[in-house]
Amino acid sequence: MTAVPRRRMVPAYLATGGRSRPGTSGFDRLTVLSVDDTRPPEELEPEHRRLWELLLPGSLTVVEAAAHLRLPVSATVFLAADLVEAGGLRARAPIPRAQQTDRSIVERLLVGLRALR
Repeated sequence: MTAVPRRRMVPAYLATGGRSRPGTSGFDRLTVLSVDDTRPPEELEPEHRRLWELLLPGSLTVVEAAAHLRLPVSATVFLAADLVEAGGLRARAPIPRAQQTDRSIVERLLVGLRALR
């Protein structure tokens, strides 16, 4: 017999306080979250405290934090936005992918370096 994963007792919409939009815009699923201070903000709700404690050892993206908390990414965005506004978390944009290097520039550079010999 296989074990059935346990479902959350509290629906995700309760974790967000029933709001439809987070207070802080600009959060992406790859936004990197980290703890701003070693002391938690005052009077945290249980879900906020779980997120804050999860990030104590280091940084995680929103989607990684959501997986650990077993919450939808959208609910985790709400929690993270609340903690950023309270000063308990820092959020930074994801590191963009490196752009492809123009091959012609590299070839001209190589020709120039060979000419220096």
